[in-house]
Amino acid sequence: MPHYLLSVHTDSSSPADPMSDEDMQAMMSRVTALEDDMRDSGAYVFGGALHGHDETTVVAIESGTVLKTDGPYAESKEHIVGFYLIDATDLDAALAWAAKVTDAVRKPIEVRPFRHSDLA
Repeated sequence: MPHYLLSVHTDSSSPADPMSDEDMQAMMSRVTALEDDMRDSGAYVFGGALHGHDETTVVAIESGTVLKTDGPYAESKEHIVGFYLIDATDLDAALAWAAKVTDAVRKPIEVRPFRHSDLA
């Protein structure tokens, strides 16, 4: 079955209002229900939340030398804050899962198919 990456994005240029404990608990309940639904359907392969973009290190090779620099590779106000790797029969099925993810986390979701996947 094709694999899709559902990446959760945030806009670091417009700081979000801090979530209340009640709002955080509500979001976590939505995410837990979503992940249970993904697992029950067989769509869930892997997922995770990432540390902030300020904790990113970029590794590159320049003139045969390995360089390490702080910060994200792309200079952008949007950053990936989490992701899901899912199995889906086709793009429409992946988009349906993305709609559920965006409803749960209230952030934009980017859907990208893998070219090839050796995952079982």
